[in-house]
Amino acid sequence: MLRKQLNLRHYLPPYRALATSLPWRQTGTIPVDEQPAAEQAMDEFTREFMRNRIKVSDLQRFILSTGSSIAALVDPRRHDMIACLGETTGREALERIKRSMESSEEGREILAEKPRINTRTINMEQLKQLPENSFGHSYVAFMEKNNITPDSRMEVRFIEDPELAYVMTRYRETHDMVHAILDMPTNMLGEVSVKWVEAINTGLPMCYGGAIFGAFRLRPKQRQNYLHTYLPWALKTGARIKPLMTVFWEKRWEQDITELRKELGIELVTMH
Repeated sequence: MLRKQLNLRHYLPPYRALATSLPWRQTGTIPVDEQPAAEQAMDEFTREFMRNRIKVSDLQRFILSTGSSIAALVDPRRHDMIACLGETTGREALERIKRSMESSEEGREILAEKPRINTRTINMEQLKQLPENSFGHSYVAFMEKNNITPDSRMEVRFIEDPELAYVMTRYRETHDMVHAILDMPTNMLGEVSVKWVEAINTGLPMCYGGAIFGAFRLRPKQRQNYLHTYLPWALKTGARIKPLMTVFWEKRWEQDITELRKELGIELVTMH
């Protein structure tokens, strides 16, 4: 019966369709003056998350993680399935990331303020006016070059703990910033390389999965560059750099990107 409810035909439906198909989904927006006092005391992120999260049992979580992992292996471009996999398998890693953030002044600020990254919270045109060597300008240039919008990240639905849900949200919303600071393109070679850096830096299982199995999708010439240059660089970089989840990127817009890379311990890949 559960298999029928989740409609796992073709490995799983798109993430958003899956979210709306579950019968126990919490929906609806309650006017603020009608909300319980406890909910009104929550921050904006937690309040929204609690209204939209989907509660699942251990069995349902297993089915979701298994189905999404199969779908992601068959087609690594299924970002909805990768997102679902991350939410159903990454609790221990998210707890470690949260502890790392709590041990850092910037990380504590992020957890307290719970900033979001989208076109409602970030003025992309204003960042474009910053000096070309600034992180903010470099970030916008990267986004425009690759035709990416910060509004494309999926909401977290299958994590129980609101704090861990925010950590996962933060990871997703800063992924493009990691690309920009590493100067990595969004093609398969760049994605696999960034996933290795993120895997070692964060410990998230879905990053390891994306790094390992994404490499099988590389073309012959890309595979040669990957094995000789990009993989050694990514492994070294992921282990050496500062925990990226502790970086309050939005407060670094005006910082010189070369200085920021030096602060974080990042050396760009060098072709041999």
